[in-house]
Amino acid sequence: MATAHSLFTSSLRQHRQLLSKPLLYLPISLQSSFTSISGRNLGNRAEVYAEKGFRGRGVSPSPAIAVDSSTAAAEAEPEVKVEKERVVLPTNESSEKLLRIRHTCAHVMAMAVQKLFPDAKVTIGPWIENGFYYDFDMVPLADRDLKRIKKEMERIITRNLPLIREEVSRDEAEKRISAINEPYKMEILESIREEPITIYHIVEDDSGGVAANLGTGGFYRGAESNEWWDLCAGPHVDSTGHINKKAVELESVAGAYWRGDEKNKMLQRIYGTAWETEEQLEAYLHFKEEAKRRDHRRLGQDLDLFSIQDDAGGGLVFWHPKGAIVRHIIEDSWKSMHIKRGYDLLYTPHVARADLWKISGHLDFYRENMYNQMEIEEELYQLRPMNCPFHVLVYKRKLHSYRDFPIRVAELGTVYRYELSGSLHGLFRVRGFTQDDAHIFCLEDQIKDEIRGVLDLTEEILLQFGFDKYEVNLSTRPEKAVGSNDIWEKATTALRDALDGKGWEYQIDEGGGAFYGPKIDLKIEDALGRKWQCSTVQVDFNLPQRFDITYVDSNAEKKRPIMIHRAVLGSLERFFGVLIEHYAGDFPLWLSPIQARILPVTDTQLEYCNEVAIRLKENNIRAEVCHGERLPKLIRNAEKQKIPVMAVVGPKELEMRSVTVRSRFGGEAGTMKLDDFLSRIKDAIERRNSF
Repeated sequence: MATAHSLFTSSLRQHRQLLSKPLLYLPISLQSSFTSISGRNLGNRAEVYAEKGFRGRGVSPSPAIAVDSSTAAAEAEPEVKVEKERVVLPTNESSEKLLRIRHTCAHVMAMAVQKLFPDAKVTIGPWIENGFYYDFDMVPLADRDLKRIKKEMERIITRNLPLIREEVSRDEAEKRISAINEPYKMEILESIREEPITIYHIVEDDSGGVAANLGTGGFYRGAESNEWWDLCAGPHVDSTGHINKKAVELESVAGAYWRGDEKNKMLQRIYGTAWETEEQLEAYLHFKEEAKRRDHRRLGQDLDLFSIQDDAGGGLVFWHPKGAIVRHIIEDSWKSMHIKRGYDLLYTPHVARADLWKISGHLDFYRENMYNQMEIEEELYQLRPMNCPFHVLVYKRKLHSYRDFPIRVAELGTVYRYELSGSLHGLFRVRGFTQDDAHIFCLEDQIKDEIRGVLDLTEEILLQFGFDKYEVNLSTRPEKAVGSNDIWEKATTALRDALDGKGWEYQIDEGGGAFYGPKIDLKIEDALGRKWQCSTVQVDFNLPQRFDITYVDSNAEKKRPIMIHRAVLGSLERFFGVLIEHYAGDFPLWLSPIQARILPVTDTQLEYCNEVAIRLKENNIRAEVCHGERLPKLIRNAEKQKIPVMAVVGPKELEMRSVTVRSRFGGEAGTMKLDDFLSRIKDAIERRNSF
């Protein structure tokens, strides 16, 4: 009879899923700084590693004002295999040629659309991070329409038609737009203040030649015309032949409201991508496939981590047990680290009188992001969009001496932001989320040390979750600001010195600070090289003044303290989404919702399996027993659920009081006594290693 070990290893050989190697995509940015804690500074390089044998899936762009019609949880697609290669991808910032190509592609696509769909009305068509899009007021498009549009684009590109820039008066531009009945372009023209108005033409005549001399009146676009033009400031390539048609792809269609306002008409947005070479396009598509495989919306459903349910409303997150345990680990670690560094924890209300938000300035400057007021016993209340005013109220409860400083308070506080339905995106853009807010009240000469302490804590927290590469920006005083020049200079210098003390590279955004103080923004980089806004450190001269908070100095005089806002993780929901995509759902052992799954070969071993699970749980190891299917299926299900450790029990293991173990990351570990297994898995969890 086959042993549990032989059954186990045989099943693994048959059903093992390929764990993808990270596909690293690092966009070049001439305006950003890249810091690696490990000391490896990649600077302004962009790399894509397409590793052989990764399982690929793609992701559609989801800009703030777009409503993507695709579903997040599609069925798994066939495995995509590519030969190992290394391709450097340029960005719009690093390559003006690429920017021009993408901008021109948007025009070529619009020309193709109006050739095929004469009733389509054009709106805007910019270049974006990885390509371009154009919004049209037209009939809904299907996938087959994209193929037709792409074919027409290839025809236009092949003919190498020049792009001709023309300057006209406002009256002439208005006359031309009226003649071709383009209402959206007329609205855009009305918003343009500069003169002359610039127009770009793509022109071809019946014989296949080019009409280069437009004349003073220009040509009017129409169904029978061989000329297409658009209001545009440029830049563009000299002719369509400068576009490599094999490096262009139309990706998807989504809905988008005109000017991003849900009260306006829903338009058809066509997304495309364009690159300089076919190899760059192929590398980008591989990257995109890997990004889709890691999409937190799909993995959140497949792994039963969270959901967003229509019955409750968009942008409202339900944390399922497996996701909730990961959140608990994050929160518990966060609280422990803050207490160790001298922070006091707070819990504050989710709602307050509307007058509080008037004092804080939110009603004047943030009203559009707040939910409507509610009346309770003839008083108006509002859900909080931020935690800051509540922490100030806690500070004001008693008189403070200069000897009390610094005072550090922290809260995992849920806030609520009014977001349009079209801007919602999984865990990344929601209507209610928990922010890891902390506020430090200190003296002027304590700012530098406090900022350095915040940066040290930020690094410690992010490193434990596997993030060691950061993009850092320091934003300085804008033209309009509160606070004296002297205090702004002291605060900005303190932020700069703290960053220098860490040895982190950073970019200075001159004039990019908020009106109430300078700030540091930190983006983390995930396994695909994508950057995510995460941590913020902000000096605030405004709220202390608005709430008139004070302390008593050494001369028994009342003075105003410095207030520092800071968030390390930002939004817990967003951070969890980034974690899911960073690890592709394969959380490290210490963070995994279920750390070990016990699998019986037959129900005869079920009682012992339950004993094993109880022993593990008694030692704070998250374990469960799974049975009721044949062993190969139990193994396959465990791998699909990305369980880091499987322990199989058959007749021999039952007799020997042992288990046969396989680690998802370390491979087969063989058969071992239960006590040895318990000791090894505990040690791996405590050291935050793989089994």
